Formats: sequence, C-alpha cells, structure tokens
Amino acid sequence: MTPCTVPVLRRDVVVVGAGQAGLSAAHFLRRGGLEPRADFEVLDANPTPGGAWSHRWDALTLGDAHGIHDLPDFPLGEPDPAEPAREVVRRYYGAYERHEALQVQRPWRVTAVEDSGHGPLLVHAAHDGRRRDYLADAVISATGTWDRPYVPRYPGHFAGAQLTTRDFRAPEDFRGRRVLVVGGGASAVQFLLLLERYDVSTVWSTRRPPQWVDRTVGPRWGAEVERRVASKTRAGLPAGSVVSHTGLLRRPEYDAGIARGTLVSRGPIARLTERGVDFTDGSHEDVDVILWATGFRASLGHLTPLRLREPGGGLLVADDAGSRVPAPGLWGGVSGPRAATRGAPRAGPRAARGTLRLLRDRAAA
Repeated sequence: MTPCTVPVLRRDVVVVGAGQAGLSAAHFLRRGGLEPRADFEVLDANPTPGGAWSHRWDALTLGDAHGIHDLPDFPLGEPDPAEPAREVVRRYYGAYERHEALQVQRPWRVTAVEDSGHGPLLVHAAHDGRRRDYLADAVISATGTWDRPYVPRYPGHFAGAQLTTRDFRAPEDFRGRRVLVVGGGASAVQFLLLLERYDVSTVWSTRRPPQWVDRTVGPRWGAEVERRVASKTRAGLPAGSVVSHTGLLRRPEYDAGIARGTLVSRGPIARLTERGVDFTDGSHEDVDVILWATGFRASLGHLTPLRLREPGGGLLVADDAGSRVPAPGLWGGVSGPRAATRGAPRAGPRAARGTLRLLRDRAAA
C-alpha cells in the first residue's frame, strides 16, 4: 500500500485558537500587512465561533457574565442582557471573523508544535481522521484553558456523580439532588445562586474563606493584577487561580446570597467519603453530586515537544510583555500574565507585534 502523505502548508504565522486573544492577534497581523490564509492561518478546535464561550450553559446570560471585552475596532454594542452569553459571543465572534476575512480553519485541533530542525516550527493539526502540517516562522499559541479543568485530589472515594465547570449543562439536571459546589471563584458563586433559583439544595466548600472585595474595576486595577501574575510567570511558576489575584467583587446579589446563607462556605474538604465529604472542621455532609468549580490550567499540551516547562511547573516568560516564551518564533498569547479574560485583549496584540518584529528581522538578515 502507498503510505498516506500529510499535506505540508507553508505560512509565515500560525495562530492556534480563535478566542479573544487569537482573534485580536489575527487583527494586528492583518494590520501589519499579512493576509489570512496566504501569509497566516488561524486554526480552531471548536466547531463554531465563540472560543470557550461557545460551550457555556444556556442559563448563563450576558447579564450574569462578568464582562465580554470588545475585539479590536469592532464594538460589541449593547446586546440583550437576558440572552445566553454563549449565543451573544458566538454571533459576535463569527461576525468578527467575517469582518476580518479570517477564514478560520475549524474544527482543526493542533496536536503538537515542534522544532522542524531547520528554522521554522512544525505545526501538526488533525480533524476527523485527517491530518495537516504547517511550517511556520512563528506560532501564536492562544489556546486558553477551557480544555483543562482542574480537579484537586483528596483522600477517600466518592461514589456519586462528579463534574466540572466544563461539564455543566443545565440547573434542571440537579433537581431533587444535593450538590456540593467546590471552589472560591466567580463560577462557584454563580452556580450556587443559579441552583438556588431552581430549588436545588447546595453546600459550598472553599479552601480559604471567600475573598470578598469592594473595588472599582478599571484599567489600573487590571494592570495591577497582570503585574502580580507576571512576577510568577517570569520566574517559571504557575500563575495561580484568577480569584487569588482578583478576589470576589461584591455585588448586591452576592450580598443577598450571603444573608440567606447560600454563599457561606463550609470551609475546606478533609476527605471524600462514599456518600459525601468530611470537612476539616469535623463535620460531614451527604451529597449526591460534587461540582468542581475549581478553575482551569493553561492548555499547553501541544507545546510539549518543545520542552518549555520549568521545574516549578510553569511556562517561563521571556520578556516584560509577558507573551513570548523561550523558543524561536513561539508566542504564548494566553500562557503568561494574560491568561485571564481581562488580559486576553492585550495578549493578542502584543504577540502579533512581537511576531511582526520577528518576521521583519528575519527578512532583513
């Protein structure tokens, strides 16, 4: 039999991921003179536009979401706050892709990025049993975190259902069952209030007391958060959870939930039992379901062949912008200080500008 050959396509740049950072990067690559499909390719593993937002549950409305940032030169406007956030973002990102004529290739999942051995990076992509390879002078990795939900380990064994934020579909699925929500971030808080509205019995567990903060959110605050995270990523350490840097911003509905007892944490888990959990204060709760709203880790498996991991578990960031990682031509759009939603609008442009400088320098050499 004749072996199946894999097409190898040549591009100046491959952008991995069509979420906020990836689309922002693509915009600035176009502004810098590169043409979609001819000079750069955008690959996305999702079947529709919208990035991670395309997977959110119906009950998460735009009004409940903690802000959707505008894409470059393309304002979102004022959609109906009662509309599911997923549908708003799918429509908005899809319109942006058409406006920018990006011709995003989907659902092509990048499985690996490696050194070709002769200059360019080799990008392997797969879709429905087919394969496609790219040789690219630069790669912008903007894969986000949605594919890697984090579940902490505890001693013991729980025999009931367990799911993560990524698995959540509808609050109606939990009627008649007692749900333990684990996690100290905004997602956990939103789940608790949503389940309460559907008369679902809940228990809340956090490792630390909830970090409620009264703060005005603005550019200066966002820059402060990024600087704190950057100090970790520059040392090659994991960035840590979003809430550990931002806290939980107080809202009237949260204060009401605290008063009702819904948003009162039982504290850390000591161990899992067959029918529930033991808490570190010595108490026990029987539950039917554990919902792990314990965050995500950067989706970086495709970069494994480049061996970029530091001993501390992080991905070392090489410059003050917090976007470039130490491999020729590789830019981590959401791997460093800008892994959170608030940082993505800045990560993409910085990665694009760095990529354009790299291409100019190589052309001049």
